[in-house]
Amino acid sequence: MANEAPTLDPAFVQAFRAGTLTRTQAEAVIPRDHSAVVFMLLQLSAAVAGGTGAPAGGAHAPPGSVPPYAKQPAPPRGKKRGATNGHAGTSRPRPGQIDHRQTHQLPACPECGGELVRTGRTRTRVIEDIPADLRPLATEHTVHRDWCPGCKKQVEPKVPDALPRCTLGSRTVTLSAWLHYGLGTTTGQVVEVFNGHLRLPLTEGGLVQMWHRLAEVLTPWYEQVHRHCLDAGVLHADETGWRVEGRTWWLWCFATGDATLYLLDRSRGHPALERFFVDEFHGVLVSDFWAAYDAVGRLKQKCWPHLLRDLKEVDNGPAGGGDWPEFARRLRRVYTDAVRLAAARGAMPPAEHGLKLAKLHGRIVGLAVAAWANPHAQRLANRLYKYGEDLLTFVECEGVPADNNHAEREVRPAVLMRKASHGSQSDRGAQTRAVLMTIYRTLKRRGLEPLQATLDALRAYAATGQLPPLPTQTSSEA
Repeated sequence: MANEAPTLDPAFVQAFRAGTLTRTQAEAVIPRDHSAVVFMLLQLSAAVAGGTGAPAGGAHAPPGSVPPYAKQPAPPRGKKRGATNGHAGTSRPRPGQIDHRQTHQLPACPECGGELVRTGRTRTRVIEDIPADLRPLATEHTVHRDWCPGCKKQVEPKVPDALPRCTLGSRTVTLSAWLHYGLGTTTGQVVEVFNGHLRLPLTEGGLVQMWHRLAEVLTPWYEQVHRHCLDAGVLHADETGWRVEGRTWWLWCFATGDATLYLLDRSRGHPALERFFVDEFHGVLVSDFWAAYDAVGRLKQKCWPHLLRDLKEVDNGPAGGGDWPEFARRLRRVYTDAVRLAAARGAMPPAEHGLKLAKLHGRIVGLAVAAWANPHAQRLANRLYKYGEDLLTFVECEGVPADNNHAEREVRPAVLMRKASHGSQSDRGAQTRAVLMTIYRTLKRRGLEPLQATLDALRAYAATGQLPPLPTQTSSEA
């Protein structure tokens, strides 16, 4: 028994995590043997990192970082999936053109083999499918070079079906790039689709090189999206980790209603933001409480759900005693009153609205400057002291949301691609990814078909040497 390795009580780990560990609890678990102390510290480190007694990383931990056995079961759905009872059904629309027709008739009864009496009754069934003879189409282009006496040089026409120095047509390049950067299919899977189903032999290296060329051609569109975001009245921002050649980089996401820009940078701080905010930003920046955003612009809106999740995490943990319930109740009440005031912006006189807004600011200041015995209440009070003025911009300015959900939704496609591709293999690959993901996501946000829009632009570029402006057609669909 004297040499038995110590084990950690889950209650001890929770108290250690919450900062409420007592001297009695500490003395009860510390062993006397040196090797046992080392073993206990390793256990404690793994428990705190892995989430014994609480989700790993707290309320904001990415779901993928929490082991499946440590996740809480999902609450039951409030309603049955699908349309409500009595809702009109929908079906696939009938194609406008019939390309082939076939007739089917039994020669005899399939049950007994007896002779059938023909009735003349028929029914039709329309089936759409991919042709069975899918194969690449090889076209040899004969390009005439003629002499211009005025210019004193040979001239020749442009071939509009492919990028310069490319042996694959623009349809193949755009489709493969959309599968990878638009849908998140891995490079190996793209190659397998083309080599197998489409019968077009490709290699991963050759495909990546053509994607690099495509990104170079479409870089002016990336710059147009950049300028559009800088000129936006409301801009959402978020960031997440990304791996480049095994090193940790950061993928930044800046989103408006009809544009999304991705930026990959080694920094999670001011150097990356200085790359994006090349001019002074005059709109409202909506973000979480990451300190790097503090130096951007003059008007900001901090994300209320981030703050409310902190309240919920403490409520569900062991450290919600003392004056914590009072702090949490008052802060939640400020949020609900702010939402009501924002909804009533146009229904009350401006003077009355301004007076109520000033009272809300005063309530936040009161929470921020009060002395709270609970350490978590004091921690969040310090946050209110620093960011209190940035929590009620959505009440004052029309069109500004109280949350940063838009940026989090826009960064999610990149997160799913990260899980499939495990990052980028080079700096150039990271830049190509940022350009093409930005263009495809922005085209999708504007209700355009990314493949056709990109193909039309490439044909214009191949014919004239100039890329047309980024289409601006908008749509409410994401």
